[in-house]
Amino acid sequence: MTFVLRIGHLYPDVMNLYGDRGNVLALAQRARWRGFGVEIIPISLGDPFRPDAVDLLFAGGDQDREQRRVAADLAGRKGEAIRAAIEEGLPALVVCGSYQLFGERYQPAAGPELRGLAVFDAVTIHPGATVVRCVGNIVVDWEGSLLVGFENHGGRTYLGPRAAPLGRVVVGYGNNGEDGTEGARYKNAFGTYLHGALLPKNPMLADTLLSLALQRRGEDPALAPLDERVEEAARRVAIARARRERHALRNVGATRRSPGTRR
Repeated sequence: MTFVLRIGHLYPDVMNLYGDRGNVLALAQRARWRGFGVEIIPISLGDPFRPDAVDLLFAGGDQDREQRRVAADLAGRKGEAIRAAIEEGLPALVVCGSYQLFGERYQPAAGPELRGLAVFDAVTIHPGATVVRCVGNIVVDWEGSLLVGFENHGGRTYLGPRAAPLGRVVVGYGNNGEDGTEGARYKNAFGTYLHGALLPKNPMLADTLLSLALQRRGEDPALAPLDERVEEAARRVAIARARRERHALRNVGATRRSPGTRR
């Protein structure tokens, strides 16, 4: 019997900024290439969360307005079941706005504080609409590999003592632009600010999630290798572009600081 991977997609109709849905498609395609069946299960506002019905959970990001729409539903109706499933090893990837809501709490730029799921020991504070956003290409050192992506967030996330970062920032801002951390990991749950096509750009992270899902179902977690020459070439280009941008920004900063260049 063919193994059927069941991917739960939280709030696909609400939290999908920058095409975060592409990460679900990447997981599904990489599973199909290995001969697995795939079922994508949308879980939206008001829907129950059944931990035994999914093997892997994904949630994307969006703006504060959408976060306010889902926060009560996430922390209330679904919260206890999701937390219990993650405690039992459910793999999950949550991006940007969802990452913030999987922390303890999020204080938006305006309006009341939003209670989070408390999967991650982390709080997020938006310093205000007049403060510069954390925007641009980002490279992260993750378990001996480099993850590349794009970040765009106003909120600054600060990890508590019980939280481990997903990785260390090589280029970009990460959690808060101060301490060099990016994202968070708790058991098999991953939170990150890397938006959009994260998994197509970083197939090793996609395969880590797939392996964890197989393991949770009692299947062999070893995955057959795929031809990733195209993905790897694209990743190298994206990493090189991010490094060039950082170099250019440093040069701009040095020029502005140099007395000899003043007119």
